[in-house]
Amino acid sequence: MGNFAKWIGGGLGWAVGGPIGALLGFIIGSVVDGASNITIQSQPSRSRTTSGGYMMSLLVLIAATMKADGKVLRSELDYVKSFLRQNFGEESASEAIIFLRDLLKQTIPLNDVCRQIEQNMHYSARLQLLHFLYGIAEADTAVTPSEQTTIENIGRKIGISDRDLESIKAMFIKNTDSAYKILEIETSATDDEVKKAYRRMAMKYHPDKIAHLGEEFQKAAQEKFRSVNEAYKTIKKERNMN
Repeated sequence: MGNFAKWIGGGLGWAVGGPIGALLGFIIGSVVDGASNITIQSQPSRSRTTSGGYMMSLLVLIAATMKADGKVLRSELDYVKSFLRQNFGEESASEAIIFLRDLLKQTIPLNDVCRQIEQNMHYSARLQLLHFLYGIAEADTAVTPSEQTTIENIGRKIGISDRDLESIKAMFIKNTDSAYKILEIETSATDDEVKKAYRRMAMKYHPDKIAHLGEEFQKAAQEKFRSVNEAYKTIKKERNMN
């Protein structure tokens, strides 16, 4: 039994209740061998998000995003499995993909799911969820308009600010102002404002912000942190800043 099954047995926290819990209960038996022998340990609502609860939330939102354009591409499933394999190992990735395939067959009450996440999950962890969703949408070389609309809709419903939405979107959908959007500033910002914005964003997106979710998710968060650093380097180079 891989980490995926251990997370389910070890505690899903608040995710075991509400709409996410309903989706879990419907398909959990087909995912985990010997599920009937596993005791799912829940925690009171508004408790700190566990790795298991975070993964379940992520997979539900991944399914909703993948279904957004009316088709599920093999490249998207491959991207998800590659991410899971890289971070959690082959066995856990295989278990999670089986779960995801079952989720893709379900009707996902997205508004209710997002409300549950917004009410119970730390802001930094929600930011990372959005980053994952854009990465998956980009798996087939481009984020489609329907995918972008779905992700932005999810972002707003889980309580992400418009400025942070633009910042994360700019990490994946590039244009001439992307570096500035990532740092949440205008192109007219002074050099001093650029430096202050970089420090603020580096603190906001630092992987340590989601250290409580475990080393695997903290490692994945480094990609977002790198985007902030690259944006700052780009602006410094353009401006000849020290």
